Order: sequence, then C-alpha cells, then structure tokens
Amino acid sequence: MLNGMANILLALFVACLLVAFGWWLSQRPMFTLKLIRVEGVEKMELRHVNVLTVRGSAIPRIRGNFLTTNLDAVRLAFESVPWVRKASVRREWPNKLIVTIEEHQAVGTWGDDGRLLSAKGDVFTANMAEAEEDGALPEFFGPDGSEKEVIERFLQMRQWLSAINLAPESVQLSRRYAWTVKLNNGMSVELGREQDSGTLKSRVDRLIEIYPQLVARLQDRIESVDMRYPNGMALRVNGLAFGSIVKEQSAKNNQQNIVNKSNQKPAG
Repeated sequence: MLNGMANILLALFVACLLVAFGWWLSQRPMFTLKLIRVEGVEKMELRHVNVLTVRGSAIPRIRGNFLTTNLDAVRLAFESVPWVRKASVRREWPNKLIVTIEEHQAVGTWGDDGRLLSAKGDVFTANMAEAEEDGALPEFFGPDGSEKEVIERFLQMRQWLSAINLAPESVQLSRRYAWTVKLNNGMSVELGREQDSGTLKSRVDRLIEIYPQLVARLQDRIESVDMRYPNGMALRVNGLAFGSIVKEQSAKNNQQNIVNKSNQKPAG
C-alpha cells in the first residue's frame, strides 16, 4: 500500500518537473519569434496585402512565441486583413512563422453599399480605389446567395457578346430572378427569367443576329432592348423608327417604344 502511494507521488513529482522544465524551455530567448514571413499561395505575388496592412492589422494580435503561439489565432488575425481570402500558418524551426495567403481577386462591385465581389463568388470589403487600379469594375446585383450564379452568367455573357464587340458592364438578377444586362455602349438589355437552361443563350443569340442591322439604322440611339418577346424584341430609342416595325409614340418624353408585333407580350 505504502509502496503504491510512493510510486504515485513519485510519478506526480516527475510530471511536475517535466511541466516546469517545458515551461522554462518555452520561455528561452531562442524561441522568441524573430521572423513572420508572408507569401502568396503557390508563390504568387501579393498585389494588395503589404507590410503596412499586416503590421497594422495582424501583427498586434499575435501572442506568445514559437512554441506557445496559437496557429489558429494567427490564421484568424491574418484573415481579418483586407483582401485576404484565406490564410494558412506553419512553424519553421526555431523562431519563424510562415504565413501563406490567398488574396481576393475582385471582378466587380456587389450591391449599392460599396462591397466587392471576387472571382470565387465571395463578397468582401476593401479599398475601392485599390480594386479599380486597372479600371472601373463591372457592377453586380442580386439576392443574397446568388453571387456565384451572377458571376457565372456574367462570364457567359461576356463570351457570347464578344461576337459583336460588346461587353457587360452591369448584371442584375432581380428578386423575381429576371436578368438585366447593361452593356459598354450604354444599352440596357432585358433578358427576363430563365425558363430552361437555354433561355438566356437563345435570347442573346437573337440580339447578336439583329444587332448589326439595328446599329446600321439606329446607330448609338438605342437606350434599351427587351428580348423577352418569343419572336421579336422591343426597343427604346430617341424618336426613330425601324423599318415596318409597329411603334407607339410616347408624347410625354418624345421617345418611342418599338415592338415588332403590337399584340405580343413579354415571355418572362
């Protein structure tokens, strides 16, 4: 009985010694963090994350030394820095931390409150001037949760419309899930709701087919095109008619709504 108790006490004593030694060792100056290296994922150059932003936002939140610092806390500190989408942290013996960062790649603005939308469909907040260093960004609008779908449609429309040397500057998905696109020539295009997987493509194809004729006759006077009609389209222009298309004069604003058949209704 006494021998068993003695063995337990001895084991506790040794454990305490080991803990004390571990604590003492962890406080040695050799384990003080001397370097925190920040690099881009797959060695890519970082465009927006720099020494000043890291020093001001992340470094003050790091606690402990090489052995005691919490890597998850360090990761979260870096992920709080503007433009950082994702961070990973690892130790490098004996006094370094290596932080690998994936930056957001802004492809446009989201909504009316100054947020940005990334190529991966993430909504984030960052300096707008930095985001537009290479030029003005497209504008995107849509219900919460539709970000990735809006990005996908934008990329498709950019590809489709390149056939007539046009590009989308704004893509909007309404709460009724109807699509509206504003092009880089100032023209707005109503595409409506997707009735099936080919709805948008077929409507854009019809626009591409007729667009050269519209430009030849109307030049840059077209304000909007409504492609929701099953066999035609509706145009809004400044006081011009197109061939034999039926037109309805608006005396209020001296503009015309041009429709290829007066009894047609938009499909959606």
